[in-house]
Amino acid sequence: MSKSVRPVLASTVAACLLAACASAPPAPPPPSPQAIVASIQAAGRHDDSALRVTPLRDAGTEALVDQAHKDAASGQYPAAAAQLDKALQDEPHAPDILQDRAEIAVRLQHYAHAEKLAQASWNYGPKLGALCARNWQTVLEMRKLARDSAGVASARQHRDACRVKGVVRM
Repeated sequence: MSKSVRPVLASTVAACLLAACASAPPAPPPPSPQAIVASIQAAGRHDDSALRVTPLRDAGTEALVDQAHKDAASGQYPAAAAQLDKALQDEPHAPDILQDRAEIAVRLQHYAHAEKLAQASWNYGPKLGALCARNWQTVLEMRKLARDSAGVASARQHRDACRVKGVVRM
């Protein structure tokens, strides 16, 4: 190899190595909607708060919610969304229905709508306990998808503040 080719070859190799180092590894694929909803629901189940809120509602609205849960369990998410939308016409400020609808929105990959519904649920809800944890886990998951690390941190703090310890009795 001639002396004039060596510097060109060396600079070409160096440029290729720098280009390889500069390229970021590919982003991991986003989690599936099912995995996101599982995480949201787990946040509510793992909340061992002393606070439990159970709404009382009209039998017709309760039937719509029950049918939505059946539709969701069988993978019929558009039908579940329609049932919950009807229930929300009767009770537009029902935090548990709003959160259920947010989780169906996630399953339908309507992420901005899911976050909006979860925040509305929190606005009308008890701001403590399992429902609160689900609200903020929904926001956290949507912020993760948006690659918003500050939003994730904020949602995590809000979610953790949902927990209410019981009174210690002696």
